Amino acid sequence: MKKRLVILGAGESGVGAAILAKQQGYDPFVTDAGPIAMEYKNDLVSFAIEFEELQHSEEMILSADEIIKSPGIPEKAPVMKRIREAGIPVISEMEFAYRFIGNSKLIAITGSNGKTTTTSLIYHIYRHAAVDCALVGNIGYSFARQVALEPKPVYVAEVSSFQLDDINTFRPHIAVLTNITEDHLDRYEYKLENYIASKFRITENQQPEDVFIFNLDDEITNQYLSTYPIKSTKAPITMRKELPQGAYLMNAKMHLKWKNEEMQMSVEDFAIKGKHNQYNSMAASMAATAMDIRKEKIREALQTFESLEHRMEPVATIKGVVFINDSKATNINSTWFALESMNSPVILILGGVDKGNDYSLLKDLVKDKVKAIVCMGTENRKIHEAFGDIVSLIVNTENAKDAVQAAYHFASKGDVVLLSPACASFDLFKNYEDRGNQFKQAVKNL
Repeated sequence: MKKRLVILGAGESGVGAAILAKQQGYDPFVTDAGPIAMEYKNDLVSFAIEFEELQHSEEMILSADEIIKSPGIPEKAPVMKRIREAGIPVISEMEFAYRFIGNSKLIAITGSNGKTTTTSLIYHIYRHAAVDCALVGNIGYSFARQVALEPKPVYVAEVSSFQLDDINTFRPHIAVLTNITEDHLDRYEYKLENYIASKFRITENQQPEDVFIFNLDDEITNQYLSTYPIKSTKAPITMRKELPQGAYLMNAKMHLKWKNEEMQMSVEDFAIKGKHNQYNSMAASMAATAMDIRKEKIREALQTFESLEHRMEPVATIKGVVFINDSKATNINSTWFALESMNSPVILILGGVDKGNDYSLLKDLVKDKVKAIVCMGTENRKIHEAFGDIVSLIVNTENAKDAVQAAYHFASKGDVVLLSPACASFDLFKNYEDRGNQFKQAVKNL
């Protein structure tokens, strides 16, 4: 008998899972409480997959043998409460796709900040070294869609904590944890421990022959390292000391040490600048070394990598004012890194959906570097409370156009207008890409 599989959410991950399920002989049913985008509807129709939109039919859902949950659906949702009461097993699309990768290798990257850059950098190094691989997960296609339609010997996957919450057997050959800072606490009962446990699950099924790359300088990671029974081979990265095995930075040189091999490279040669990117480059180099990629290939790839859209992306310079799009900064720590790398006076565009942010972490940097704050969100009270006494110019705006115009008005030649919101974008925009694109358009229209 075909296993009845219900998939909650018809975005990239849900539809990808449905396509793989159909291909593997399941009988998938896709349900979405909202409208389904036309491209995904076309996919479902062309693969003859049953679906519904604008509702969750409880009797259809509760008749499932197993449920794949979209990472966007919180446990608090009424439909999830009913599923948990009924005791139906729930997994993530990542877990489902992993079941069907056969002998392929999986490199999985998670962390509060830097994971997209690190994932893209690993993919770039692998491609440069002629590794036949796919970029999946939170960037690129869903893991399941890739496994179904174009399987590869190697998958480089960006994985969120939400996707790790619902795994059972998911086992990366190489796991990377970039760092852990307060993020998404609204989904973890506002308990940092729950979020930390979720991140460490990336190592849960690893064995001694697998590799775990982590940041030794990250306070929270270090503090909790011994709490979890990690069996894999540890490959730390640090800027604070020499290591017998791992990657470290000393005297502006990166040293990679692995299995009797050693490589050195000047940080001046890294294509992407800034301290946080030195960590990302070390983590990616370590993931390449652990895949036995030659030193020359790693070196060449680090010199040719281009930075990502919406991540510290230079947009334009107008009358001496530099505009930077860091829309991907959806938490406090990302904004902290962005401000830390600034050497000019900043007009900071902040705000959006607050995920339980503690703005006090930004206070010192804001005091030193920020001359005006432009709020861009529906709820800006916390920003005014946090910075009202240290920044004399704080204004509210309700769209990208007004925010850019206000920021430009406050800026003088030599200043930087930085969109680094520290918040999610769902109040005024579809997602952080939409926010970044509207910002860029508004700058072009000045």
